[in-house]
Amino acid sequence: MSVIRETDLPGIGRKFLIDTEEGDRFIVIVHEDGKRELFCPLPEEPEELMRVMTMTDTEARQLGGIVGGMNYQPTALEKVEHTIDQLSIEWYKLKKGFKAIGRSIGELKVRENTGTVVIASLDKMHKQTVSPGPDYVLAEGMTLVLAGERQNIQKLKRILEVGEA
Repeated sequence: MSVIRETDLPGIGRKFLIDTEEGDRFIVIVHEDGKRELFCPLPEEPEELMRVMTMTDTEARQLGGIVGGMNYQPTALEKVEHTIDQLSIEWYKLKKGFKAIGRSIGELKVRENTGTVVIASLDKMHKQTVSPGPDYVLAEGMTLVLAGERQNIQKLKRILEVGEA
């Protein structure tokens, strides 16, 4: 569950500090005049903040509707599920303490043990690796894109977390 902390900023508005379940952090400042500013930590200096965007009240409400799924409901995924009934693709973040951290895809025998594949990864610095091979070593904070049948992806997640299916 994400954690949201609110702080009054006298004469300015209110600050919201959001820590997500995935370990991401961002800050939203809602100004008295309705303007919103969105900040995130710099990857190389987490204590330093970078302003991502400034929005008017109307723009912020539109963005809230989009993020909340009120303006658009994707249908492409439904079509894909009908076309490739058994295939599931999931993004999965490796968290501190997972048994797979420091081990390679080949060492874990991902395909052999689960029938799934790692089709891509995104590390903490947002470097992308498409189709990582068996020598690819997993690291904390990395997000893996997994493909396979749902129950097999669940099995792989258990292996990544606790080292056994």
